[in-house]
Amino acid sequence: MEMNVSKNDEQVVAKKAGGLNPAVIIPILLLIGIGIYLFIFGAPGNFKDPEQFKDAISVAFSDVESKNIEPPTGGIIGTIYKGGFIVPILITFMITVLVFSIERFFILSKASGQGNLDNFVVRVRSLLNQNKIDEALEECDRQQGSVGNVVKEGLTTYKALSNDTTLNKEQKMVALNKAIEEATTLEMPMLEKNMMILSTLGTVATLVALLGTVIGMIKAFAALGGGGGTPDAAALSTGISEALINTALGIGTSAIAIILYNFFTSKIDGLTYKIDEIAMSIQQSFAEFN
Repeated sequence: MEMNVSKNDEQVVAKKAGGLNPAVIIPILLLIGIGIYLFIFGAPGNFKDPEQFKDAISVAFSDVESKNIEPPTGGIIGTIYKGGFIVPILITFMITVLVFSIERFFILSKASGQGNLDNFVVRVRSLLNQNKIDEALEECDRQQGSVGNVVKEGLTTYKALSNDTTLNKEQKMVALNKAIEEATTLEMPMLEKNMMILSTLGTVATLVALLGTVIGMIKAFAALGGGGGTPDAAALSTGISEALINTALGIGTSAIAIILYNFFTSKIDGLTYKIDEIAMSIQQSFAEFN
């Protein structure tokens, strides 16, 4: 029993190790996000007057009012650049959502196996009703994926218990249920890995954007209060732009993260439902023919 538990633990670790490692990927994405902000959004060519732009990096990360620097003007990309130091963080959030969503898409597609999953469920249930266990195992080998792996484990245990004369029927049913539950538990970490990242960014992106909005509004009101009653129009527009740009990026990132999280959650629930559906058929077939 101890050896079996140890083997299962090793399999769980192996499943969890599949997919992208957030501890490695997220720092890389942060560097990419900063690079996009500085060298793509901050390129002088994105502004109407590159000569006026001069040192874009120092303008973006400095207090424009105190240095009496007129913020460079340009198109939409240049406007996004003027959003301030919160923008590269939000860009990183957006890239992170896209990268881990693509990863989840391929992982869940692989988990569905080869061919149509609904047809696989129908075929296996039909074979179970006829007590054709070997044919059902062949279907699992063709289907593969998480559902096929769990069903194959259940059917393999089914065959072993059918030839076991040391256990009564009730004990066999318990052993069969346990085998299916363990196989399902081994597959779930791979399906659910990195889903927490999408869920977290769906909330955190909005909060970080709110921070950028507040900072931008502080700058805007500081411009209104400075200059001895004469508002600094350039500093005022910069503060408002920073506030609105951060708000837009944060809301957009949060919306995409929430939508994709719910989409992948529904896919995982669908796979789990199909596993439960076939597991019930395996138990019913075993109870009927053994």
